[in-house]
Amino acid sequence: MPKMKTKSGAKKRFRVRGSGSVKRSQAFKRHILTKKSTKNKRHLRGAAGVHSTNANAVAAMLPYA
Repeated sequence: MPKMKTKSGAKKRFRVRGSGSVKRSQAFKRHILTKKSTKNKRHLRGAAGVHSTNANAVAAMLPYA
């Protein structure tokens, strides 16, 4: 049986935590930052978890995670 391929876009964007939950980075922090408030940019720092409604789709893209 051949190995399943991981989606290469997903392996760059997601990491699986030790508990099994999936970690993702925040969006809207790359460019056009001058019009965003300091508070908004501060809250976009750090990682966030993948929402439960999207967890199954992400798990399908990362078969061995």
